[in-house]
Amino acid sequence: MPTPVPPPIGVGSRLEGFSYAIRNVVAEATRVEASGRRVTYLNIGDPVAFGFQTPPHLIEAVVRALRDGENGYTPAAGVWRVREAVAASYCASGLSIGPERVVLTSGTSEGIELALSVLVNTGDEVLLPVPTYPFYTATLTKLGARGAFYRTDPANGWLPDLDHIRSLIGPATRALVVIDPNNPTGAVYSTQTRRALIDLADTHGLVVLADEVYADLAYDAPVQPIATLNPDAPVISFSSISKAYQAPGWRAGWLAVSGGDRLDTVLKAINELADGRLCSTGPMQFAIEAALTGNDDHKATFVHALRERAEVTARRLNRIEGISCVPPRAAFYAMPRVDLPPGRTDEDYVIGLLRATGLLCVYGSGFATAPEDGFLRIVFLASPAELNAIYDTIEGFTAQFRSTA
Repeated sequence: MPTPVPPPIGVGSRLEGFSYAIRNVVAEATRVEASGRRVTYLNIGDPVAFGFQTPPHLIEAVVRALRDGENGYTPAAGVWRVREAVAASYCASGLSIGPERVVLTSGTSEGIELALSVLVNTGDEVLLPVPTYPFYTATLTKLGARGAFYRTDPANGWLPDLDHIRSLIGPATRALVVIDPNNPTGAVYSTQTRRALIDLADTHGLVVLADEVYADLAYDAPVQPIATLNPDAPVISFSSISKAYQAPGWRAGWLAVSGGDRLDTVLKAINELADGRLCSTGPMQFAIEAALTGNDDHKATFVHALRERAEVTARRLNRIEGISCVPPRAAFYAMPRVDLPPGRTDEDYVIGLLRATGLLCVYGSGFATAPEDGFLRIVFLASPAELNAIYDTIEGFTAQFRSTA
């Protein structure tokens, strides 16, 4: 008599609705590669994958830490002298903050998750921009909370719609997420808009979750921390060395809590959660200190390269019939819009592009835009010559896609 096969073991219900499109599209890319087609990955913002190099003094700092025996657990909130370096960098930007209000994290993502975990209860809401970075929606789903999505306007440089934000604030609203410079659009907000956002949150007792990872990668000038506009407002700032210092795999980031005693209880809770995960990666913490106190000449070269690529991207995409693109002002992302045939979606376009050409982008609905709106995100870290070839391919595919409704 055959032995009965045990039933599969299920998973927790908190994963219902959990999605992270930036990685999810890779499954289809793997199938395309298995068919023999080469895939060009334009879905993840990893400078190292496109030939940009981590500054040598950061590597030396990590190697030195390893050789000096810095291989055990660190304090849960991070090595004190590194936290001092982070605090000093905020002070240099005009925001007075002490190292005791800094927590070192495994990349910005862990910092965001720590903050959301102590701020929201089941059923609470967090105001998120559309398009949004999908880590926020995924984390809120896991926590049993939800995003309340506020509009940003591509016709106005992707700036937030302040009136729409006001209309969404209710008894369940706990925080306002501000991603500036923005991923996925490459937008940079005006000082007037930034001030209005922080004042709006302050008035309604909301915590501003300031995602400032790309602050040093604005083309015109670095973007100062939003909390400098109102040091008394409740703001938690997040950043890392992943992007501007080209070390994404090191998962070395931090959060900084301003707002004085209004956020003391939140800071205490974040530290308690940080205790539970022991610490972020010890040797990489020393790279943060090296980044913030050492030579940063590479950033000017990097920003120049990004500006050049952004100009190529906006110029070429806007020349393609059926595509429009707001020129990015920071980072290495563009959010073009395709005029879709009736009944087709952004995912139809992106998956069709992948299967037909091997170019992998991310469909806009993965960032909470409407599928029928036709947005997609492109990472433009490839060289200008490669980008021109990529946009030639996109032009040919788009003409074919739009002609076959």
